Amino acid sequence: MLWKISLLIWMAMVIIAVFLLPPPQAQLGDVSRVFFFHVPMAWVAVLAFLLSLIYSLLYLRKKDLDYDAKARTASRLGLLFTILATISGSIFAKTSWGSFWNWDPRETSIFILLLIYGAYFALRSAVEMPDRKASLSAVYAILAFFTVPFLVFVIPRVYQSLHPNDSVINTRLQIQMSSSILIAFLASLVGFTWLFVWIFRLETKINRLLDELEE
Repeated sequence: MLWKISLLIWMAMVIIAVFLLPPPQAQLGDVSRVFFFHVPMAWVAVLAFLLSLIYSLLYLRKKDLDYDAKARTASRLGLLFTILATISGSIFAKTSWGSFWNWDPRETSIFILLLIYGAYFALRSAVEMPDRKASLSAVYAILAFFTVPFLVFVIPRVYQSLHPNDSVINTRLQIQMSSSILIAFLASLVGFTWLFVWIFRLETKINRLLDELEE
């Protein structure tokens, strides 16, 4: 219970700091505060998809359905945080570029990522046998993750984008934020990662209880 209260206090302090500090980018103004939420959400999505990959590999090695359940949970949370990152990015786009969606390379790549992991759950719903479902899903999750680095990190930087490319680190790998803004950003990263871990553990426990009830 103590760590849950600590998480609540931590996130509350992050939110307060985000709105008390100067905007991360003075030219963009207050809309640039979305950065404190958008980037951590995208980070958590990548982390969740990585966990899905790891648990899928473990399932193929040990054939334990508990690993399949964890891979499914991680993929679902990854998809959720990808949607949240898309929504927060659309809010920024509307204010900065005049439209919620511009088919910018980063917007297009995250849309493709949504389709890829949406297909993961379509696959799971199409197969009834638990072992076969788990095996096919594990293979798909492993293959799907190989697209994540390209769609999130590579493709958006290969093509010209409306997104600012030096929000955090410039081309010389130097941090582009003041110390106070950097601390708030890192605190937000920690907070969202902490939140993800809590939700993941909670959903894992719920799935185990449901499995026990079904048995």
